[in-house]
Order: sequence, then C-alpha cells, then structure tokens
Amino acid sequence: MESSTTAVFAISVAADMASMQIQNLRVYERRGLVSPARTPGGTRLYSRADVERLRRIGQLLEEGLNLAGIARVLALEEENRRLRARLARAEERS
Repeated sequence: MESSTTAVFAISVAADMASMQIQNLRVYERRGLVSPARTPGGTRLYSRADVERLRRIGQLLEEGLNLAGIARVLALEEENRRLRARLARAEERS
C-alpha cells in the first residue's frame, strides 16, 4: 500500500487533482511552497501529501493571501503540527 508521501503523480495529474494549472505548480515549486520528487530524468512526481498541500495553497489564495503570506502560513501550520506531536509524546511519557 502506498503512503501519502510516495511520489506517483505526474504534474498534469497533480494539477487536475488540485484543480490548478500546470504552470502554477511550477511557480509554487520555484517559490518553495511545494517540493515534488524528481525521476532520474527530471520529471516531477507528486505525492498525495503534495496534492493536499496544493489544495491548501488554493484555499489560501482564495482567501486573498499572496505567495509570501501562504509560505508563512504553511510554515506556521507545520510548526504547529510538530509542536502538537511533541506535546502528545511528552504527555504519553508522563
């Protein structure tokens, strides 16, 4: 069974799944918002987690954020996830 981080989708499939244009995915990669895997030949491959991240980017764009704001929101959301996981582990030990 494939995990959510296994890169299997070509850029056209990922764009369709996220309801975005292919060129937008390239822009988001250049801006560091998403980091798809690459085949030895250089083809981008996206995972389910990447597609979910692209959907989140789309939501934030709809809310009026620019790409710099989206980068900050995504970083804060990731930090929040890490801190919550750390807290949960600490609570399990006590």
